[in-house]
Order: sequence, then structure tokens, then C-alpha cells
Amino acid sequence: MFTGIIKSLGKIHNINEKNSNLNIEIFVSDNIYNTTNIGDSVSVNGVCLTAVNKDKNILFFFFFFETLQKTNLKFLKLSENINLETPLKMSDGLDGHIVQGHIDTTGIIVKNELVKDNWILEVKIKKKWMKYCISKGSIAIDGISLTIAKINEVYDENFGSISASIIPHTLDNTNLKYKNKKDTVNIETDFFAKYVEKLLPKKD
Repeated sequence: MFTGIIKSLGKIHNINEKNSNLNIEIFVSDNIYNTTNIGDSVSVNGVCLTAVNKDKNILFFFFFFETLQKTNLKFLKLSENINLETPLKMSDGLDGHIVQGHIDTTGIIVKNELVKDNWILEVKIKKKWMKYCISKGSIAIDGISLTIAKINEVYDENFGSISASIIPHTLDNTNLKYKNKKDTVNIETDFFAKYVEKLLPKKD
């Protein structure tokens, strides 16, 4: 379990695809390296992955075809900057919001720029997932905990969109400063909304 508060940026050191599965090596900060043991979970662009090895500030991860299909990890490039977060500990305070590291879908950036005095990120999301997006509610984009400022239920025929105001600290300490229009990002909607939906009686 994570909070969506990015601890550090990592950099892709190596990528090796085999039988539609992927091995990646990520160069990480001393803090991430020293506090991550083999077998620990790490949020990589919001995706919960298991560290299978470590050596000289490099963490090694392996994941299956299904993860590739559901996330933007299939688009990773060498030297790309990625968001990293280690798991929430019981002694930690809960900044951000509860993030599971289970990606629902991907979204596409339609705006990531300064608008007047505010940095605005707008992402279009498949309509299927818009019902879990609530004004002033939480969403994780590439693992970053953000508050939804505006919702556009109908961006086009297949998508709605959400917008969030990005504070300078978040822009400076996450991969958002490297993201461009049309880039793909991982989306995890607020899990509380999905639990509420599950508990509500189904309509006939």
C-alpha cells in the first residue's frame, strides 16, 4: 500500500524483453536503494512491482505480459525518469491518499502547461472509469496523488477528462516535468469509490 507521495525519481538503466515479459533495471537514489530489500514492493510509475535483485544502486524488477498490457511500462525507454515510492509503514503519517499500486487503466495527457498562474494537467480517461472520478476527490496519475479540480464527462466519443492543479513542489519532484501532450500515464482511481459501488445493491 502506498500514499501517492513520490519519494524519488529513478532512471531506467536497462530493459530486457523476453517471451512478452519484461525485466527492467532502475538506477535509484541512496535512500530508495538502502531501504529496499529483495522481495520488497516498490511503486514504479504507480505500478506495484517486486524488487527481485539489487546491486550498486540498481534495483531489478520483473513483470508479466498482463502488466505490460494494462500500464504505460510497455513504453519505457532507456534513461527515462520514473516515479518511485516505497510502501507505507504503520508508523508513517498518511499524506496523499491510499494507493494500492493496481492500475485501472491508462490515460492520455491533453494538457500539461502553465495556464495564467497555475500549472494545469489534463488527462483524458476512458468513459468506463470516469464514474470513479469525483470533483475534489483523489486520483493517482503515474503514482502521484492528485486532487481532481475539474471533470469533463465528455471529452470526445470514447473519453472524458479530468484536470488537476500541480503545485511547484510536485512538478519539481516527479516525472510530470518531463511529460508532454499525448504521453500515456497510469491511472488508479480512488479505491473507496469501487468498494462503495460493490456494496450497493444492483439495479434490476
